[in-house]
Amino acid sequence: MFIYQEPSLPPWLSSGISWFIFFFGAAGPIFIILGAIGIRGFLQITRFEKGNGILYKMSPLTKLVLTISSTIVASLTIWWFGAILTLVFLGLFFTLNDAKKKVMYVSYLLFSTILGITTGFAFYTPFNYLSQALNTNTFNVIWVWPSYFAYMGYEPVVTTQALFYAFQIVFRFLAPMLAGLLLIITTTPSDLLRYLEKIKFPLVFIFALTVAMRSIPRIFDTLDTIVKLEMMRGLGYGKPRIFKPLYILIAALSALVPTLIFLMRGAKYTAIAADTRAFNSNPKRTYMKQVTFNKIDYITWIFIALLYVIAIILILTGYGRGIPYVGY
Repeated sequence: MFIYQEPSLPPWLSSGISWFIFFFGAAGPIFIILGAIGIRGFLQITRFEKGNGILYKMSPLTKLVLTISSTIVASLTIWWFGAILTLVFLGLFFTLNDAKKKVMYVSYLLFSTILGITTGFAFYTPFNYLSQALNTNTFNVIWVWPSYFAYMGYEPVVTTQALFYAFQIVFRFLAPMLAGLLLIITTTPSDLLRYLEKIKFPLVFIFALTVAMRSIPRIFDTLDTIVKLEMMRGLGYGKPRIFKPLYILIAALSALVPTLIFLMRGAKYTAIAADTRAFNSNPKRTYMKQVTFNKIDYITWIFIALLYVIAIILILTGYGRGIPYVGY
């Protein structure tokens, strides 16, 4: 059953509002990322920086387990527990260097993620899914799409239940995303390699993970350089400032091939360097820095164990990720 009161809007106005909502949901996150964060902003929240905060004193293994645990817990429990974890990890950004700027960039990233995922799920989720997920057959309709929107896969109407369902899904992503960014910002790949090798983790996977961690900041650094070169050559010169994110997107798309070539060359040099140093030639390796754990690590491990205990309690009491969703 749908509860809806038809607004007295002319067809042209209703169609115009629908297209505005469509472009806001589709292009809004892109404009926020390129306009508010920018490639240089992404570089600041994906590159290792030395510091003295609490996260820098924590072992890489502890941070990696915390990231994995937050992913598991957020995916198995109710949405508001994921929201609490998101706020906790967001607060940890205040312990980093240049905290205000990083928190600002991360806040923009959170908003764009919420906007993109919410509109992506709310407009496309069938009503039979919503009925099973939310255990209801009554839907409060807040907007009716033009009939031709069905060709884009849209449901005929937007309901508050669909928005709420999509909003719940968002928090499956936010906490793990912030935990992963904190891991990248405060951990060097070499430190992570040492700790993972200490626990006998397969060296092939360790090497792949460390190469990935090194590649992420290189991608944004290379893209930023190429985009700036495109701007220096006159791309978007004299155009209104509001269109700047669009020209950044155009420049970034044209920079994909050069960036890919640069990364492939870097991978080749990394492989040569690994062979030169006889990487994986012996079963055991020695390191100048010893693998150690401190008081902060022990406290964090207690926090991780507490996360699993809370998750089990929430699942047993009906606040888990079940069908239908309860406890909201």
